[in-house]
Amino acid sequence: MSRLVAISNRVAPPSGGKTAGGLAVGILAALRQSGGIWFGWGGKTCHGEPSEPRLERRGNITFATVDISKADFDSYYNGYCNGTLWPLLHFMLGILRYDQAQHEAYQRVNQLFARKLRPMLRPDDHIWVHDYHLIPLAQELRRAGVTQPIGFFLHVPFPGYDVLRTLPGYEHLLRALAQYDVVGFQTRQDCENFLGCLRSAGLGGERDGDGRVTALDRRIRVDAFPIGIDVGEAVQQAEAAIASASVQRLRHDLVERELVIGVDRLDYSKGLPERFRAFETLLARHPASHRQLVFLQIASPTRTGVRAYDEIRHELEQSAGHINGRFAEPDWTPIRYINRGISRKMLMGYFRVARIGLVTPIRDGMNLVAKEFVAAQDPADPGVLVLSELAGAAAELGEQALLVNPYDAVGVADAILKATEMPLAERQARHAAMLEVLRANDIHAWRKRFVDALGA
Repeated sequence: MSRLVAISNRVAPPSGGKTAGGLAVGILAALRQSGGIWFGWGGKTCHGEPSEPRLERRGNITFATVDISKADFDSYYNGYCNGTLWPLLHFMLGILRYDQAQHEAYQRVNQLFARKLRPMLRPDDHIWVHDYHLIPLAQELRRAGVTQPIGFFLHVPFPGYDVLRTLPGYEHLLRALAQYDVVGFQTRQDCENFLGCLRSAGLGGERDGDGRVTALDRRIRVDAFPIGIDVGEAVQQAEAAIASASVQRLRHDLVERELVIGVDRLDYSKGLPERFRAFETLLARHPASHRQLVFLQIASPTRTGVRAYDEIRHELEQSAGHINGRFAEPDWTPIRYINRGISRKMLMGYFRVARIGLVTPIRDGMNLVAKEFVAAQDPADPGVLVLSELAGAAAELGEQALLVNPYDAVGVADAILKATEMPLAERQARHAAMLEVLRANDIHAWRKRFVDALGA
């Protein structure tokens, strides 16, 4: 069996604890099956040329981490990755910022990864690269003489041509992606957007008879591989967490009220200000909902010190204060806003208690919170998922979730109201159908489909 080499921007070697998160679960499961290397940045910066990768062996997996020079890191990560590519790929051109020096740092970091990884490769390795931080990596590896199969999976959306071409030098991204053997996206629409960009740029993009795509005289596979969750683990965690003191206190505080829950990173793509306005619209349009609903929004900090993220945090704090000041009563606070991280185990317990999951990003590659909410529900008395039609999860769960446009405050408010009034039998039927989809497309099916495609 060929060895698998997985590469991502960040690798956290397991120094005794369990590595969490959907990406980590999928990669680790694939690596345990075949043995291999997980390669990436270890979280440290340095001055000058980074040293050789640090290696940590666990079972049949080697965790290989490199430093990035301090001079390059900020321009690469906060600059080009998160100031340019992230807004571009999420269709948010109003906050896109481009700087040639930052783009050059992005290229240098990818060259660094290729240079440090190349000596570790074996002739029969299969290489699996993850996300927008490392789009040029295959191109750099090919220049270094690597001929092994290389696959790429994009965890975020991919835009259409009219959006992509606002980026100076966008053709470089398309040419770099064409150097992979398998290019995977979350949804079919992302695939079509990519192929449309190739065609519009004159770089190929036509499917052959066997389903592969010709681009720059190479034949590559382009397909959707929707990422999932470990459903069994999520169910187990939710059932266990329901008895915890924190979850029991929340249930006690709710009394007979129903909990609406949102859990997100504090990021402008998650639609949090729009979500707060939608909940305010619900309270304003439907007074009967007063005292009956409590909206708990957990927004864990991310990229602190970046202006756009600091502005969102201040906006949400002001919005929560405004809404509570307008509608709260001595024994009822409509919004509970938490700006810190909560353990995944506790989140699964909160999901179990909640009647409505409010997942309304203004653009998202997949959104695993939607899937975790569904998995955490009690099948005998499940809650309802209100889901943005602009999240990748809508392609899988859309028929059974209540789909909304996150910009439509009235529409989101009406969907929340509909969820509160939904009969038990309908809730059970919707939940069972969504859970069946989650089990069919879980995290293990995701990694198996991609690794099999790479092997083929």
